[in-house]
Amino acid sequence: RLPEFAAAGRESLEQRLFSAAPIYPDLETIKLADSLSLFLEKTGGKHPLNEIIMAGKSPRARAAELINGSTLSDVPERKRIAAAGVAGVQASNDTLIQLARAIDSYARNLRTRFDQQVDEPQRQAYAQLAKARFAALGTSVYPDATFTLRLAFGTVRGYDDGGTAAPAWTTLGGIYQHAEAHGSQAPFKLPARWLERRSAIKADTPFNFVSTADIIGGNSGSPVVNRNGEVVGIIFDGNLPSLVLDFAYSDDVARAISVDSRGIMEALRSIYRATDLADELGR
Repeated sequence: RLPEFAAAGRESLEQRLFSAAPIYPDLETIKLADSLSLFLEKTGGKHPLNEIIMAGKSPRARAAELINGSTLSDVPERKRIAAAGVAGVQASNDTLIQLARAIDSYARNLRTRFDQQVDEPQRQAYAQLAKARFAALGTSVYPDATFTLRLAFGTVRGYDDGGTAAPAWTTLGGIYQHAEAHGSQAPFKLPARWLERRSAIKADTPFNFVSTADIIGGNSGSPVVNRNGEVVGIIFDGNLPSLVLDFAYSDDVARAISVDSRGIMEALRSIYRATDLADELGR
């Protein structure tokens, strides 16, 4: 049994598996077509499973066939198949389950190779690095979070981005300037609603900000609180220089990135017109 399917994780697995969250066929088709295109790109179309996976069709056509032939978007159907166990999976004529059965053996062998040749050597090397760091630095540096409550601190501060001064804050108005500077082409193209309601927003409203907090270790989605205990944002990423924080901390140019609460509230009110939600959050 793969680690992610251990008994300890069954409850959370079932919550995801039987979630009533909507599934959008068009979106799933696009996502699957993209994955199939990547598969062909990486294998050159000469993979032994190519005929089974692609069935002689283009990525878009095959993705549409698989998604449209599946009933897994229906929660009761997912529950029915799961309740039937292995026999239910083996007997299913669902297109996606049929594909999963066809590639299961190959995928498991590939996973075993990855675990043995990549993942496990990395784990062992990381353990050796951790021991060496502790021997050299002792308790002067904090340990990994290991899924326990962790508080990181820092100051809001801009940085030098290769000779360009990156400000501590960006603004909602800057979103439009950035999009226009890139010809409003993907991935910088703004949604129609943002364009239609541009005149409604306060352009100088802070949108994102950077700080010297150490985000390495899985803090994305955490609240950012100021010294007064007020929620001022949600941390969600780090800049490229912050990647080195896996090994050593430096606040020269490494920055965590957060979305500013003021930007969230302004977007809710002026772009999405979700006034009730904004009022509730502001209480």
